[in-house]
Amino acid sequence: MEKVLRSTSARRSGISSGAHSGGTFSIATLGCKVNAFESEQLAQQFRARGRRAAADGRADVCVINTCSVTAEADRQARQLVRRAVRQNPGARVVVTGCYAHLAPRECAEIPGVDLVVGNRGKANIPRLLEQLEEGGISPGAIAEDDDAAPPPAPQTLGGFGSRARAYLQIQQGCDRGCTFCVIHKARGPSYSFPAKLVREQAERLIRRGHRELVLCGVDIGAYGEDFAGGGRDHLAELLKQLAALDGDFRLRISSIDPAHLSDRLVQTLAAEPRICPQLHLSLQSANTLILKRMKRRATREMVYARVAKLREALPELVLGADILVGFPTESDAHFRQTLDAVGELEIAYPHVFAYSPRAGTPAARIPAQVPAPERKRRAALVRARGRAVWRAVAARQLGARLRVLVESRARLPAGFAYARAANYFPVVFPSAQGPAARSGDWAEVVVRAIDAGTAGDALLARRAV
Repeated sequence: MEKVLRSTSARRSGISSGAHSGGTFSIATLGCKVNAFESEQLAQQFRARGRRAAADGRADVCVINTCSVTAEADRQARQLVRRAVRQNPGARVVVTGCYAHLAPRECAEIPGVDLVVGNRGKANIPRLLEQLEEGGISPGAIAEDDDAAPPPAPQTLGGFGSRARAYLQIQQGCDRGCTFCVIHKARGPSYSFPAKLVREQAERLIRRGHRELVLCGVDIGAYGEDFAGGGRDHLAELLKQLAALDGDFRLRISSIDPAHLSDRLVQTLAAEPRICPQLHLSLQSANTLILKRMKRRATREMVYARVAKLREALPELVLGADILVGFPTESDAHFRQTLDAVGELEIAYPHVFAYSPRAGTPAARIPAQVPAPERKRRAALVRARGRAVWRAVAARQLGARLRVLVESRARLPAGFAYARAANYFPVVFPSAQGPAARSGDWAEVVVRAIDAGTAGDALLARRAV
């Protein structure tokens, strides 16, 4: 809940975009799955007030839900805000999300911005727009979050648009404070949604026809640690409850810290066939000293041990990982351990960041900064190693029979369908064979080749007979 509204300067006046009811809206989302989930919640509120999503790219209200995970994310956010102002003359422009939370004045000073709202105030945006139209607040206002207030009650979604996959938020915030990161400041302390609410949300999404639910949060492995009595393995218990729901669906876990891969969680992943055999690890580095300087919870030895347990329990597991290269003091030897880990742990989907100093973080004050060209070089090496791993793991899929979920995909050649396997591999197959392949349908396919042209890196398959 916003605790005060203040305006940085007088902005446009006399502009009425119909914020009370009717009219159109657009929401541009940067960053994580939590942002995407919250954008869908906001869209639901707009629709309930009589607004409709802009179909032609022009909107009366433009919301930019920003990310601030890197300095580059901040730059992209500013660029997107300016584009929204330029392409939607006369529209009300609202900036929210992590960048808006951490740098509200910077956002408000972008010409054409009417309202800046922190993360905790996102649910209040439609009401704040009404106040803006009534003159109760001035254009350029900043709605400041009260971080000491309890988190707002999560809003249940009626659906997740027309997507085959839907995000299911189960947790918010982070208690860790890694030395390179600002997101714990933008998102506040860890807060877990009650299991009953999560189940109800999942049931609603399943009834709506979503065939894959992707569990997401800021620090998903911390789920339940804030419950009365604390303890571990709340995530494993929640997964069991969700897997027991009625319907034809599957579950996928988004990014998780290797330190949270408890024995019980690994056992649950292996025991529940509805849980996808794919994980994305919040790894960052595979060197123990660098991990310690990052203030991470894992060590190199722990990561290797947890992945070994995972692969023993789930031989078909496909791994992705967040990897941050060029952290201050990272020597070539430190980096080589991370590069080697991509191959040794078979990380087929590395999400690679080159470190960039963030003002106000402990890491930015470390004198031994790695030069930018070297950070860029290391990032390229990790990406290349990841591509090699991807090809090797993809080759093992040849001849496999897979049940895949068809998704919408633009710019595919006519007669082809795009789908996703449980192990996360994208699959392209001729849709003319058999019944029509529509988004949200299941299809049985047999993998016959690795395709690097039709839809980027994908498995090329045919319908199973």
